[in-house]
Parts: sequence; C-alpha cells; structure tokens
Amino acid sequence: MSTVAEVRDLRVEINGRAVVDQVSLQAHAGKITAVIGPSGSGKTTTGLALLGEYPPGARVEGTVRVTAGTVGYVPQHPAAVLNPARRTGALLHDIAARRPGTRREIRRRVAQALLAAQVPDPEVILRRFPHQLSGGQQQRVVLAQALLLGARVIVADEPTTGQDVLTKQGVMAELAALAAQGIAVVLLSHDLDVVRRLADEVVVMREGRIVDRGPTESVLGGQGREALPAARESRSTGAARLETRGLTARHRTARGTVEVLSDARVAVAAGECLAIVGRSGSGKTTLGRCLAGLHPGYDGTVLLDGTPLPRSLRSRGRAELAAVQYVFQDPKAAFDEHRPVLDQVARTAVRLRGAGRDDARARAVRQLAGLGLSTALAARRPGELSGGELQRAALARALLAAPDVLVCDEITSGLDGATRQGILDLLARLRDREELALVFITHDLAAAGTMADRIAVLEAGRVVEEGPARRLLRAPRHPFTRALLEAASQCGAVV
Repeated sequence: MSTVAEVRDLRVEINGRAVVDQVSLQAHAGKITAVIGPSGSGKTTTGLALLGEYPPGARVEGTVRVTAGTVGYVPQHPAAVLNPARRTGALLHDIAARRPGTRREIRRRVAQALLAAQVPDPEVILRRFPHQLSGGQQQRVVLAQALLLGARVIVADEPTTGQDVLTKQGVMAELAALAAQGIAVVLLSHDLDVVRRLADEVVVMREGRIVDRGPTESVLGGQGREALPAARESRSTGAARLETRGLTARHRTARGTVEVLSDARVAVAAGECLAIVGRSGSGKTTLGRCLAGLHPGYDGTVLLDGTPLPRSLRSRGRAELAAVQYVFQDPKAAFDEHRPVLDQVARTAVRLRGAGRDDARARAVRQLAGLGLSTALAARRPGELSGGELQRAALARALLAAPDVLVCDEITSGLDGATRQGILDLLARLRDREELALVFITHDLAAAGTMADRIAVLEAGRVVEEGPARRLLRAPRHPFTRALLEAASQCGAVV
C-alpha cells in the first residue's frame, strides 16, 4: 500500500494535560482509515495534525509527514470554513485560479472538482451563498475546495453526523468515490454503521491513546448494526402544551423570500415527546426555531397552553422565555469562546429564574454534574471541551430555566454511543418525572423510536405524515416515510 501521509509518536499537551499521547497513524492511497472513539478521545486533534494544525498554546512532540499532494479537511460544521459573503461559484473560481490557466481551463477545473465531490445541481449551487445551502451541500463544496487545492488526503470529521439517512447515503457514496480515485480518506466518526460499510482499517482511540487497530471486521466484529428498537406505545395525553396552527415560514434571500414551511401543524402535550424527522433542508430546524421565537418570519400561530406566543424572542417576557428552551445542534456556536462554560450555564438561572449569583452557580454545578460534567471541566472555556461535552453543557443551560417545553435540535448527532444513550435516558426521565414536553428534531430514526410517543415527518416544508411512533416506523403510509426507512436500512440500521 502506498502511504501518502503519516503521523508518528504524536503527543499534544495543553496546559500540561496530554490530549493525544504516542499516536501513530498512516493514510494509504485509495483506502479509508476510520478513527473512532468517544467524545474527547483525541480523534479531531489527531486528524488536524495531518494538516499541521494544533490547539492554541499546545506543546507538540512527534512527526507528521505528507508525501503526496496536500491534505484537505472537511469539518463537522462546514459552514465555519466558507465565506458567508461570497457566492459558492466565486469561492471555487478564486481557488481554481491560483494555478495559471485560461478562463475556460479554470471553469473546467471547477466543474471537475464539483463532479468529483458529487455536488448535485452544480449550476444552481454555484449561484448560491453558503447559508442558502443545506449541510450536505456545504460539505460537498468544502470537499470541492480541497480537491481544487490538490488534496491527496482528505480528513473527514464526522461527515455523516447530523445528516438524514438519504443524505448519509450520498456522503457514503462520495467518500467511496474519492477512495476509488486513489485519494486517501481519514474518517473521524461515531457512526459505526457507516464505518463498517466504508472503512478498510479502524483505529480506536480512548483518552488520547490508540487502544486497538486493524481491519474493520476484526476490530468491530458484530458492532455497528443498530436495529431500530421497538417504538414506544403512544400514551394517552391531555391538552397540547405547545402547538402550531397554520405555520407558514419564509427565509429572506438576495432575490426575495423563499417559503420553507407551509401550513405546518404539530402539537405536543406535557410529558410527551414529538419527534420531527425528515431530510436536510425540509424545514425541521426552522420549525423548531419558530417555536422558540428564534425565527419570527412566519404567518400562523404558536400557542403555549392555548395562549399565542409572541413571534420574536425579543417580544417574549421572562416567563415565556423560560417556558420554551432551545438546544442548538452546534453547541460551539452557542457559547462565548472567551468565558468559562460554568459561568455561561449559571447565567440562565440568573436571567430567567431570578437566582442570586452564588445560588445560580450552585444550581449550575448540580445540573452539570447530573450530565457527567465535573466542576473542573465546566470551569474551562468552550474551546477546551469536546463537542460531546459542550452539547451536555448546552443541555444543562437550557434545563436550568426549568422549561415547560424543550426543543432539541439534533443534540445527539455529534456524540459517541455511550454519551448519546446517557442523554436520551436523561431526557426520558425528565419527560416522565417533570411532565416536560419534548420536541425532538432528529435524523436518527433509532433515537426517534426510543424517545418519541409520536413522529411528524417533514418533506419540502410540509408535514406529510404524523402519528404514533410504533405505527409510523412499522407501517408507514407516505412514500417519503418509506424511503427514509429504506435508506436507514441501507446505511446499516436493521429496520
């Protein structure tokens, strides 16, 4: 096998603590090497080392060697590396123009990169700004950028995280196609189903060290085949705690407004979980943001206990703000990078529950401890926590408001299996014990089956099917719902 990049005896220390220790890794042309392990195990630090990038102030030992081309990085949240003020076509054209050539040659390079990255409808994508693209489209554009820069190694950081199963199919095909072109792929992932189907070799990390490695089948064995569980029986519920009536939402674009939700009607009662599923771009997040007052651009009504809520967060009073809390998919973007996490969590109790500073801090410590985050860990700044740790902190912050309704937007998508299950168990206890109404936005059909009393399926901004979780997962009526379940099966879940 041709080795195109190598990490040898890598040790990365931050403030005297080793986040990666004695790690060695090779990337081979035409092969996919998966690096797996729980949140905070050092996967991303190892992957970024191939690019020569390390956390600020890190002390680094060991060697990194790239023998062919460059190394491209596709981050978990690709929007972070795209210029929001420039159209996709302009971004890619500028990169392609770094090599001499005529305008025709530059256009050809861009077209080839888009084809290699399996970008759908390239002529449409090139005219759009990054924020007008779905997460999957953003991911492919970042990959096209890397290919234009001559990447022979691609580090893909959780590329299927937060993706619907139909998009996940496309990502898997995209990575397989890269390997078929002779490109080395280093896949950092929690998704064992995807790893089983794609990887040639698996490297297992824990607490900064490699604890196992080898061919995929020998390392994973029977792991990774996640069956959709027996769905919950839908319980008899009372009046809706939160509901929408005729909700039609729009996004502003350079060319006017675009309708992203059309007459969306959903309801959730106290002690009930409503899962909202659908492919990327179907309107799930916009629906959740309307519920929380984060997207005021809609017609229709959102009601809390039968009373209309103000559309905008800024128009809601303290009690209304506390009553409906929203947990974001990207926790890093939801925290101030310059302030300790503990202080930011405690502030919720001050602002929304009128607690004094010391009392708020004590409440925050207890809530964080209940989610497995120590005081010492929470006292750090956000950049010093893993994605999974930050997601738990974001959940703790929302729960400190003692909400009536909790809107969770893909909050388990970036977590390892154990942490994911821990958060699902916690949410189930809160719902059952405290009569919390839970709106659970997810691509994870297994999690939806575990958590939800009812499921609503969104497609192109419309609720195409809604009903008890058990019935919907086992006997779907709408063709799109059937397509989602079939794609889940093809991605490794046993339906």
